[in-house]
Amino acid sequence: MEFVEIDWNSNLYSLEIELRDRLLRAPLGLTFSSEELEAESADLHFALVDQEQVRACAVIVPLSSDLAKLRQMAVHENYQRQGLGSSLIRQIESALQQRGFQNIELNAREEAVSFYQRLGYQTAGDRFMEVGIGHWKMRRQLA
Repeated sequence: MEFVEIDWNSNLYSLEIELRDRLLRAPLGLTFSSEELEAESADLHFALVDQEQVRACAVIVPLSSDLAKLRQMAVHENYQRQGLGSSLIRQIESALQQRGFQNIELNAREEAVSFYQRLGYQTAGDRFMEVGIGHWKMRRQLA
């Protein structure tokens, strides 16, 4: 697997959108709007790619000079529980550190909280609802 940064609106970006839509949006009855996709042009897109296919991906939203937010992480259903998610997170964290980010946060779906805790993330605040399902804000210091 190759760790790559995906250019917005590229062929790999289209594959990233397909994966995120299938795994994260469609099960909730949601679809991407053109406005949502246009807004992602300012975000960072990272993926693990194998044979020109996106196997795992995540979006990073720079919130300030030292804080980034991880969102929309997805691992292809045929590659889950094989360490790809952990590998992707660690490589993203390294890339963010190289760019000067010191902290990362995310809104974890309830079923993903233990995954992120194993990677050193800690919950912050109370459980809340987002897109109709329970979430927890989680944070980790990168430096």
